[in-house]
Amino acid sequence: MQQLLDDVLAGHRLTESEAAGLMKVRGREVFSIAAAADALREEKVGNLVTYVRNQNIHITNICKNLCGFCSFGKRVGDPEAFCNDREATIEKVMQAVERNVTEVCLLSGVHPDYTLESYVDLIGCVHEVAPQVDIHTASPDEIAWAAKQSGVSTEEAIDRLREAGLGTLQGTAAEILVDEVRQVICPRKCDTATWVRIVKEAHRKGIRSTATIMYGSAESVEDRVRHLSVLREIQDETGGFTELVPLSYLHENTALYRRGLAPAGATGREDILLFAVARLFLDNFDHIQISWGKVGPKMAQIGLLAGGDDLGGTMFCDDVSVTAGGEGADYLDPAEMERIAVDIGRQLVQRTTTYGRV
Repeated sequence: MQQLLDDVLAGHRLTESEAAGLMKVRGREVFSIAAAADALREEKVGNLVTYVRNQNIHITNICKNLCGFCSFGKRVGDPEAFCNDREATIEKVMQAVERNVTEVCLLSGVHPDYTLESYVDLIGCVHEVAPQVDIHTASPDEIAWAAKQSGVSTEEAIDRLREAGLGTLQGTAAEILVDEVRQVICPRKCDTATWVRIVKEAHRKGIRSTATIMYGSAESVEDRVRHLSVLREIQDETGGFTELVPLSYLHENTALYRRGLAPAGATGREDILLFAVARLFLDNFDHIQISWGKVGPKMAQIGLLAGGDDLGGTMFCDDVSVTAGGEGADYLDPAEMERIAVDIGRQLVQRTTTYGRV
């Protein structure tokens, strides 16, 4: 194992089987892998820890997908269902502007009645109120649905969204890019090939996106590595991903867990190894984000010692994580981020969505 880690630091590109072997390691060797990832992180991006000042805005929790890993989505007519109108959305955007954010992240269920015009109007009204912020929204699944609803190609849908004010694309709805797993955890979402095609279309148009992986539910270690390999292949071709965002599955209030189809999320060992092996495997990614809302601030600090270099955003609210059982997942003060960074000898720096300095 140590020879393999030395080889990676010398430029060897990990194979899927090698990466899977590293993810299965137990005992103190876990920390050897984390140390190698941390060394590679320092070589790539230095001793900075970055974050973006952003705000999540939840438009609706009504969703056609109702995935088993999610407790946020509701059916039309459910007592807890909501759908904000234009006025309510503008009010939240104005609040975000008052908080000096550089990014507004529009989060929503995939409403069964939404068309491409619905998304164009939504993005357009945000852009009118806050033309200076990056509007980070529209997962590939949402684009596929909007295009289908309006009878246009996904490329045309992307063009329309960009004209309305779309800044960067959310690389969400990826979960695990293995169709056998998707049939268990998110059967109503687009398949792997569609997700990959839409992301590539956006990247070719100069629209950058995040890349995500949701791990700890019904997938195997090999599935996790296959997913990372799909992302690496896309990045080889387009270079359009800004970072990888690992999302540890929050199980408490989800149907997938209640039905016995998934364990109680990833363990701490699995979290550390996912961060570290992702850093070692994704040699064409500069940034690995540690999502404090998913793993908590203390594990997030450990993640920064295992290959991570970014703490994500301030968010101000995260109903998706909170409804799944993630306590305290709605806001992390930059002062606390700085305490986390300084404590491990690093410097906190505010960034834009695409990793420019603020």
